[in-house]
Amino acid sequence: MSTANSALPYIIAGPILRRVQPEEVVIWLVTREPLQARFSLFTDKQQLTELDCAAITSTLQVGEHAYIHLIHYRADTPLPHNQWLYYDLICQVDGQSSALGELVPALLYPGETRPGFVLKMQLDHVLHGSCRKPHYASEDALLRVDQVLAQSVNDPADRPALLMMAGDQIYADDVAGPMLSAIHQTIDLLGLYPELIEGATVSNCKELYNSPHNYYERESLLPHTKANQALQERFFGGARKPIFTADTAHNHLITLSEVLAMYFLVWSPQLWPKLKLGISDVAEPHRDRYLEEQREIETFSRGLDRVQRALAHVPVYMIFDDHDVTDDWNLTRGWEEAAYQHLFSRSIIGNALIGYWLCQGWGNAPDKFPLSWLEQFRPGTANKELIDSLLEFETWHYSLPTAPKLVVLDTRTKRWWSESSQAKPSGLMDWEALSDLQQELLGEDAVLLVSPAPIFGMKLIETVQRIFTYFGRALMVDAENWMAHAGSANVILNIFRHRKTPQHFVILSGDVHYSFAYDIKIRFRKNSPDIWQITCSGFKNEFPHTLLRLFDRCNRWLYGSRSPLNWLTKRRRMQIRSRIPEGREHDRVLNLSGVGRLRLDQQGVPEQISVLPAGGGEISFPPREKADP
Repeated sequence: MSTANSALPYIIAGPILRRVQPEEVVIWLVTREPLQARFSLFTDKQQLTELDCAAITSTLQVGEHAYIHLIHYRADTPLPHNQWLYYDLICQVDGQSSALGELVPALLYPGETRPGFVLKMQLDHVLHGSCRKPHYASEDALLRVDQVLAQSVNDPADRPALLMMAGDQIYADDVAGPMLSAIHQTIDLLGLYPELIEGATVSNCKELYNSPHNYYERESLLPHTKANQALQERFFGGARKPIFTADTAHNHLITLSEVLAMYFLVWSPQLWPKLKLGISDVAEPHRDRYLEEQREIETFSRGLDRVQRALAHVPVYMIFDDHDVTDDWNLTRGWEEAAYQHLFSRSIIGNALIGYWLCQGWGNAPDKFPLSWLEQFRPGTANKELIDSLLEFETWHYSLPTAPKLVVLDTRTKRWWSESSQAKPSGLMDWEALSDLQQELLGEDAVLLVSPAPIFGMKLIETVQRIFTYFGRALMVDAENWMAHAGSANVILNIFRHRKTPQHFVILSGDVHYSFAYDIKIRFRKNSPDIWQITCSGFKNEFPHTLLRLFDRCNRWLYGSRSPLNWLTKRRRMQIRSRIPEGREHDRVLNLSGVGRLRLDQQGVPEQISVLPAGGGEISFPPREKADP
């Protein structure tokens, strides 16, 4: 073993507990060398199994000292529900046998000898959220997940059934300078594989990392031709956004090694002690910004031991949204035509999607992903074959046979193009995908539906987006809401109105960087289904406070329960009642970083809807009688 290898921690990232069902347990982790380990599973009273990991693990080597593993244990008999289960990996490291608690002592809660979890098929307690930007100036709400788990370490009944991450687990398009520096040091430490770069003024990773435009100026790497001007503005510079902030993509991740390094760094503290966030490579005009971001990144990194511990102790499910790949991903037909026809942007999107598959999607439903993808990975190349396979893949969505049934939507890759204009927003799901969704819902009494973007959002913001769309400026305001495309809007609303679909719909969403809860009924119908739109965003991000306060007030004035403007919206046949955050009688939205908490009864009806703010406490959204959209 080389000196450089032995100086690295054996576990680079993880373990993250992923899909947990009566017949299977899935664990994701990254190690510095091939995994030689035995997997064990226990109850309080007995050992259930012990297996050689070689028989149940799929592995991809992504660097000289980096191996991504997915351990997929399949049980011969159903695992017990509603009681403690514990797992361990006895790894052969430097000639010795070491358990997880010995390799990563901070991984365990006080009194534990190995990581534990509870298998719940009844979703009575769910944590959820989205949008975790490391350099945003707030605390990291995933630390609240760790706190919840620590408080329930002696109470399996109160343990969350799962943590749902509903999008933007990383920001591939909005990267702080210090984070990019940490990423490049990680690439060097792990020897992450280089690749060829096509369609840019640099041809490989070495040229990119040594470029004077490597920090804060990556839009300059595109060839300066007229054909690329629109792509530069759309893909890197970002259209100026008077509602949602201005361009932030100057450090956009480009290579697969950059994407993988970011995942390792945002989920684990293991490599951070070996990193130095100096500014020697940063040009003078960007140094003040770098130093400001450095303070936030250093604070973020200090909490990662508790994030790592939390993700090892609760089943974690994920789905992508735009920032996991790039801002405005597939927003319009024109965007898609520009981005996928250019070699450079196609490879950037493809690399982000490879990273998503390896670090997020794979663990949601391992059997959906062909093992041939592992064989298509070609270090040192542009990975065209693998990127093509991922871009053509149509089953990123998934479901769990829980009560209520958990159905997680892919609202990014199967979009419904506008037929009238390439500049108009696409529908979030096309007719075929929505038809498949309806078939999956038939016969269910209740469903927990995860849509990264809210299906029922703030009407005023949707109206502003519609106005900009009318003038061909959908990209300026992120005009991607369910109501922005007539076809997808009508179909999803008809699904709710269909008499054979569930009586109880709970919709969990993120994306918008604020939190709210709506109670929804179908007007003029006695046996309307009960629908709840519950949105929590972000884990570490917020909406501009003054602007959101203005939108919230104006939305209440313009779209009050008696306003005739309601009849101009696509949701006019729905009665929507907004809940008021506890202790904030003048607000309908909550604008702070936090984790959503949802408690459900046996019928799948919310008993409590709340947000756990990153700074502490709990803010509930109690039901109310008076209608007020």
